[in-house]
Amino acid sequence: MLRKEEIILILYFILVIVVLTIFTVFFVITYQKRKNKILQEKFEAEQQFLIELNNTKIEIQEATLKNVSWELHDNIGQLLSVASIQLNILLKRSKEDAAPAVTEIKDLVANSLNEVRSLSRTLNNEVIHTTGLHKSVRDELERYNRMDILQAELEIKGEAREIKPESEIIIFRILQEFFNNVIKYAEASSLEVQLNYLEDSLQIHARDNGKGFDDSEVEKGSGIINMYSRARLINAQIDIQSKVGEGTSLKLNYPIQITSNV
Repeated sequence: MLRKEEIILILYFILVIVVLTIFTVFFVITYQKRKNKILQEKFEAEQQFLIELNNTKIEIQEATLKNVSWELHDNIGQLLSVASIQLNILLKRSKEDAAPAVTEIKDLVANSLNEVRSLSRTLNNEVIHTTGLHKSVRDELERYNRMDILQAELEIKGEAREIKPESEIIIFRILQEFFNNVIKYAEASSLEVQLNYLEDSLQIHARDNGKGFDDSEVEKGSGIINMYSRARLINAQIDIQSKVGEGTSLKLNYPIQITSNV
């Protein structure tokens, strides 16, 4: 039989091993938690950096668009206004056989002036703030109809909800980018847009009847990348689908924050 001293020694070693095991496990768990925390903080810092970078890019883009808007309104708009006045004077002095041609040019200048002013409004985010989202979208589509670019239609469902001004700008820019792509590449004759206001979200569906493309083969260009990047900034879900011969569609789901009065 083991002596009492040997039993005590064995128990001592067992106790030491148990304590070391517990300490090792505790150290590994603590180290892993610390490592995960550092990785999480690093990930969050990278995400915050990307968000700040995107915000800065958008601020620069909006400032540039605002400057272009001012240039169109103040400079080109003024030149067209002067040209219209000069044509009115010329029309009064022109002979009868020249009057129709002068009138046609005058009307063309007047239409150009209206379109420049309309375009300048869509480029200026302050105007969009004042006008609101669906009115800005409607004005943009009506401009396409006036210019006979394509047949554009807007349908609004539900009761309009209050949306953050910054989000309104971003949503409008996403749609504007989609519209521009339709005009430049789709060879479409119609564009349908639907704004559906639900209790907790705004669902937007836009589609054209253009030639479409195989989205599995076509590399996403900067325009599509910008749309997805902008959507992430406002926590919106966006999906752009296209098929050859079946046109292209955009679906955007923007969560509307419900404010409580409690």
